[in-house]
Amino acid sequence: MKRQEDVGARRQGDGPSSAEMAGVDAVGVEPEARGISSGTRLSVFARTLLVQASWNYRTMLGSGVAYALIPALRALTDDDDALDESINRHLEHFNAHPYLAGIAVGAVVRLEAEGADPTTVRKLKLALRGPLGSLGDALVWATVLPGTAMMALTAFWLGAPPLVAALLFLLAFNVVHLWLRAWGFRAGLTAGRDVGRALSKADLSGWTRRLEPVVVAVLGVLCGAVVGSDDGLFGVNPAWTVLAAGAFVVGLLGGHRTWRPAAALTVAAIGVAAIVGVAS
Repeated sequence: MKRQEDVGARRQGDGPSSAEMAGVDAVGVEPEARGISSGTRLSVFARTLLVQASWNYRTMLGSGVAYALIPALRALTDDDDALDESINRHLEHFNAHPYLAGIAVGAVVRLEAEGADPTTVRKLKLALRGPLGSLGDALVWATVLPGTAMMALTAFWLGAPPLVAALLFLLAFNVVHLWLRAWGFRAGLTAGRDVGRALSKADLSGWTRRLEPVVVAVLGVLCGAVVGSDDGLFGVNPAWTVLAAGAFVVGLLGGHRTWRPAAALTVAAIGVAAIVGVAS
């Protein structure tokens, strides 16, 4: 009850928190000290894995975020009416990349545990929506996902059994994406209202730029594997080798900007080879 009264007092602005009176930065205080135990944090994180399960056009990820927050909100109050009110506040529209939504969830948990007023919490969520969406799209959908998929396809064209290639993709992609989820939730929970500074320090856009040449190189290797395979494009016409080499050089020099034409060229080449193979 003492913890709840302290949270309530800080939400109403009746006085400074114990951390403020002690001269301690709120970011340096463990959430567990304010009622968010390790078990509760683990439960919230596990629920972030299902943040897309209730995706809809009205709230996007909003209901999934509210679902993930329930264990933390429940730990902060024994009043059912207050719990319902807190959950309803988080059912509003929220959209971000699903793998980075945990950053917002962790930050919200921290703010709720600190007794921040609902307006502050809402402003933080609104401020995070755009950056988390754009950073996640560039890093995951446009870089990590195609890179790991092409790596698995390259292994297949180089002779790996189909099951091995599929498992290679699943292992590589899910190791990265689960690590990203876990890091994001921890970063948000640790930083709280300073989550923007944590995002800037992580330099996710920088990681995207560093991975782009790697993805382009993998695409070049895939083209070479498709062309050079006995069952690939080389068996149709050796001229495809020249085309693939040219595509590799263009992709290497152009970087991430050329991924769309390079992907379109690869699909077109495979389609032409398939048509020629059927016709012959």
